[in-house]
Amino acid sequence: MADPDTPSVFVSGETARAVFQWPDAIKALQHAYAQQADPVALPPRTVARGGGAWLRTLPALPPGSRYFGAKLMGMSATAPAPGAEYVIVLFDRETSRIAAFVDANMVTAYRTAATTAAALDRIAPAKVDRLAVLGSGLEAAMHVRAIASVRDLSEIAIFSPTPAKREAFAASIQEELGVTATACASPEEAVRESGLVLAAARSQGERPILYGDWLRDGAVVASIGSTVPEQREIDISVIKRADLIVCDMVEEVLEETGDMIAAHEAGIEFHDKSFGLFDLMSGSLDSRVQAARNPMFKSVGGGLQDVVVAGLILTKALEAGLALPLPAAFETKR
Repeated sequence: MADPDTPSVFVSGETARAVFQWPDAIKALQHAYAQQADPVALPPRTVARGGGAWLRTLPALPPGSRYFGAKLMGMSATAPAPGAEYVIVLFDRETSRIAAFVDANMVTAYRTAATTAAALDRIAPAKVDRLAVLGSGLEAAMHVRAIASVRDLSEIAIFSPTPAKREAFAASIQEELGVTATACASPEEAVRESGLVLAAARSQGERPILYGDWLRDGAVVASIGSTVPEQREIDISVIKRADLIVCDMVEEVLEETGDMIAAHEAGIEFHDKSFGLFDLMSGSLDSRVQAARNPMFKSVGGGLQDVVVAGLILTKALEAGLALPLPAAFETKR
């Protein structure tokens, strides 16, 4: 039992980087999604807007987890140098107290990629020869590392609109992972011969960057870049091609992302082939996964992912003595 007098702590982004490991996060997420969850424990995200500012909240009480809490993201466009900051507030079930504030900038990137890898570990073939990556930013880099921790890759094909960025990304990933990485001149070139395709960058003008007729038979797609109605990443032909769609937040993916809205407006039916991560991790989709030729994972992110990964980072930070005790205590109402 935890000591109720233990002070609340702060976990910095630097500490998160020091203690985070991909296999641990992926296993933790697979474990969390394998358990039965009460829908009221995982409410949808909320966004408050006004006066040039916005505040997004993602709450979660993960089943079987010691910690529960919420991620808060906020930004004011009227500030001299606008920028978003992220914090995850964790409560401890054992003490009913605030356990920690976790800087969530890196946690957000970690949890998104770890969740994708957790899903691909269940729906992608055991052997994946070539990974295509559309994008060269932070999310793309995190996803390559996460995927490489669950699959042995022989080649990584990278497309980004800026030649210098895709070439630099290919060089850095090849050096880091020891896998041949090639910068491609077009997204189609990257995708054509790839067994696994990651879409991790929306194009300018919100035009799709991935089309179904580029994909070889049996290729698995992961799409993470269209998370709100205004955003586009994959063409409706990709959605039509998919015979199994796994979503981290089913309702939000199907009803609130630009890609799926466009597919619906085009008359493409996808609800009967779309399922959640809880279904995938519990094993109830095993027969569908085995039969699927062209599965896809589509993500918008969720509070469960934030809280599970932040809780893991907190545990490791405490074990390593890297969590910073707060200089004051919160009052408890009884």
